[in-house]
Amino acid sequence: MKPSIMGNYYEDFEIGAVIKHQLSKTIFESDNNLFSLLTMNHHPVHLNVNYCKDEKYGEILVVGTLVFSLVVGITVPDISGKAIANLNYEEINHLGPVFIGDTIYASTTVVDKRESKSNTNAGIVYVETVGMNQKEEKVISFKRNVLIKKQEAL
Repeated sequence: MKPSIMGNYYEDFEIGAVIKHQLSKTIFESDNNLFSLLTMNHHPVHLNVNYCKDEKYGEILVVGTLVFSLVVGITVPDISGKAIANLNYEEINHLGPVFIGDTIYASTTVVDKRESKSNTNAGIVYVETVGMNQKEEKVISFKRNVLIKKQEAL
C-alpha cells in the first residue's frame, strides 16, 4: 500500500491549474447545531424551524462560517497540506444559501505564485476557491495566500 500524500509542494502548483477536490461533506443538522453552539451564533435563522417558516427561505440556513470552514477543510489535502501558514483570506463571498442536507464540494484555481522574500525554503501560492452544493450551485468563494514549503528545501 502506498502512503497517502498530504498536500503539494510549492513547485507542484501551476498558475491557471484548476483542482477539483475529491473530498465532500453533507451538512447534517447536528453539524449546524454544534457549530452554532461552539461559535455562540444563536440566531434563530440557524436553529429554529418555527422562526424560519416566516423568513425568506422557509427553512434553517446553515451558518455561513461553517460553510467557509468546511470548504477550507475540503481543500487541505491539495492546497495547504504542506503549508507553513495560511497568510490571509480575502474576498469571502457567500453566493447562495446552504441548507441542512446539502452536500458541499469545492474547486480551486491557482491564480499566482511567487518566491517568498523572507523564507527561502518556501513560496507563496495565491488561490481562489469556490464551494458548490450538490446542484453545482456556487455557494461561497474566497481567495487566499498560502506559504508552502519547497520540495528542494528538504
